[in-house]
Amino acid sequence: MGGSAERSRIYLASYDPDWALMFTQLARQIRQTLGDKVVLLEHVGSTSVPGLAAKPVIDVVLVVEDSTDEAAYLPPLEAAGVTLQFREPEWFEHRLLRASTVQTNIHVFSAGCEEIGRMLLFRDCLRVRKDERRLYEQTKRDFARRAWKDVQAYADAKSEIVTTILSRAAAL
Repeated sequence: MGGSAERSRIYLASYDPDWALMFTQLARQIRQTLGDKVVLLEHVGSTSVPGLAAKPVIDVVLVVEDSTDEAAYLPPLEAAGVTLQFREPEWFEHRLLRASTVQTNIHVFSAGCEEIGRMLLFRDCLRVRKDERRLYEQTKRDFARRAWKDVQAYADAKSEIVTTILSRAAAL
């Protein structure tokens, strides 16, 4: 295949207990930097689920009062080595940040955003429901064997299984 397809292969690593330690260190840095501006800070995504293979990128949900008020949280984070990657105003006013110290996606949302609960429910379901965790991992492994236009295409492809697992989790 061509070069661009090769660049878009997805690498899944076996679960690494160090991922939790990486999150703890990053969370400490964010809390020290932002103090009481942090409404909620959670480790989410596959690296937050013991036993689950994942892309070795720590996903973090950072909840602030208003994600659109970047002046309230972004300058101190930038001074600490965190950079803004992009804004998604059409998707819950989401901001994606990356830390320089750890491979990470820091998802910034405003307090009260419904996506936060969805992400936490999905994580918690995978942590306690071995059958759902296995199903999700198998789906991810199947998709990781393919070449994708970009990482977002891979993430979008997983949306059907995520929705299915979330609907079952919500019914519990």
